Amino acid sequence: MNTTIPVTSTATELSETTGDEWWRTAVIYQVYPRSFADSNGDGIGDLPGITAHLPALRELGVDAIWLSPFMTSPQRDAGYDVADYRGVDPLFGTLADFDDMLAAAHELGLRVIVDLVPNHTSSDHAWFREALASAPGSAERGHYWFRDGKGENGDEPPNNWNSVFGGPAWTRTTNADGTPGQWYLHLFDSSQPDLNWEDPWVWARFRDILRFWLDRGVDGFRIDVAHGMAKAEGLPDFTPAQGAGSMGGAGGSLEPEISTVPPEPPYWGQEGGHAIFRDWHRVLAEYDGDRALCGEAWIDPPSKLALYVRPDEMQQTFNFSYLETPWNAQALHEVITSSLDAFGSVGAPSTWVLSNHDVVRHATRLALMGDNPQGHGLGPKTPFRPDPVVGLRRARAATTLMLALPGSAYLFQGEELGLPEVIDLPDSARQDPTWFRTHGERYGRDGCRVPIPWTAAGASYGFSDTGASWLPQPAEWATLARDVEASDPDSTLSLYRRLLAEREERGLGAGVLEWLDGFGENVVAFHNGEVTVVANVGEASVSLPPGTVLVSSAPLAEGRLPADTAAWLAR
Repeated sequence: MNTTIPVTSTATELSETTGDEWWRTAVIYQVYPRSFADSNGDGIGDLPGITAHLPALRELGVDAIWLSPFMTSPQRDAGYDVADYRGVDPLFGTLADFDDMLAAAHELGLRVIVDLVPNHTSSDHAWFREALASAPGSAERGHYWFRDGKGENGDEPPNNWNSVFGGPAWTRTTNADGTPGQWYLHLFDSSQPDLNWEDPWVWARFRDILRFWLDRGVDGFRIDVAHGMAKAEGLPDFTPAQGAGSMGGAGGSLEPEISTVPPEPPYWGQEGGHAIFRDWHRVLAEYDGDRALCGEAWIDPPSKLALYVRPDEMQQTFNFSYLETPWNAQALHEVITSSLDAFGSVGAPSTWVLSNHDVVRHATRLALMGDNPQGHGLGPKTPFRPDPVVGLRRARAATTLMLALPGSAYLFQGEELGLPEVIDLPDSARQDPTWFRTHGERYGRDGCRVPIPWTAAGASYGFSDTGASWLPQPAEWATLARDVEASDPDSTLSLYRRLLAEREERGLGAGVLEWLDGFGENVVAFHNGEVTVVANVGEASVSLPPGTVLVSSAPLAEGRLPADTAAWLAR
């Protein structure tokens, strides 16, 4: 039996909301600036380094780039602690460097999305410094979540919330006379105080920030912690499920296990967040060119996540349910179906992603044999080690499957080279706040953020002319460097190039998915337009359907699809 699932809405009342906007089908490449390319030899990637390598991304075949934070910051959390939303941190260059990069990208036909961090600021931000200098109950303190503590002397935090990075989510201030003061909320590091989005002043400031970057010509924004900006009234206590990932029980597999605990954390996925994105939608509508908002929203199931991309809210949101799906045919079938149904019901494209700067790279993650909650990371003492051969083979197959799906796809820098997670980083090199706040219990995210290799020879594999690198690079980078893979037709880079070229030529991003049965319980198979896609996630080879093979993630064997392999065939 074949089942057809359209990429656009099945609801007639939404038929006029769908169109040909670029973001509906775009392949977007995430640039993590500090690890992409270093132009001045200080060991930290920068904006001129990005500009110099934009032609390589155009050649890869992507449609847009998303830049992780480059704004002014003390860098306690790799730039996700912003001290000035309108400035470029000197580590990365100048505002003129940004303008040059943006112009170069646009000249190459690449859109540019910039990271915006509205859930919290840096504790160095002028807004927070003014709040600390002001009295309790002042307007300045109202921009953040300042509260009196519990207990006779206010010595206990206002509630029992924990930080995503470990430890309490509240830090106590000290008054000018040295006495203990109020507490402030930080869902992440203590240097990242949460903004109070119940304050209209905060709304006004961010409208101005959006317009500042839109006036410069950016094509959209990736919204950090989009699901956390609104908090439940009264800030009630909450105890997350045992073993939940760093997002603490946002839904799905992270749901609390105790019936007396609320069904979702009071700091994730609150209804009040939708009004913010409706407001921002109106700001973007003031500008030409189909500007886009993409939310980082760790919300499950997809039906609830789709509420963030209704026609008057954001244009996209990351599909973390797909990212976290195990290498299992039934699970993949279910998440693809539920995603297309959910997003299509509101006239939005589904997005697809396998790796980013916060998760273990999928060339490693797909071969893990033990539990590894999001944000915990891997390190030398992790009790289970993935098989790198199996991991890369599954990663290539997973990407081949993903890039055939209707909608928009995100790639994380280095995945086109098949880069694995760097597990054996020395403790002395680690910089993720998670490592420090958990006293080494969690390794955090440094392993996916190691600077990428451009050349097999030379200092720091072409990342920096001086050999400096803010995180140490493993010796295997020499075999995975771009210049090596560019000349190898069987390399992962060559695979990505073929996939992206075929995806564009055959219009798969705007296609319609039709499920195919009859291949067995370990196969995911479907038609998208004139292309047949088959992914074998089992251990035994399977027969290929009729058609001309366009691309396969691994060599085929006498007309059969081997284990952990995916292929596209022209019908």
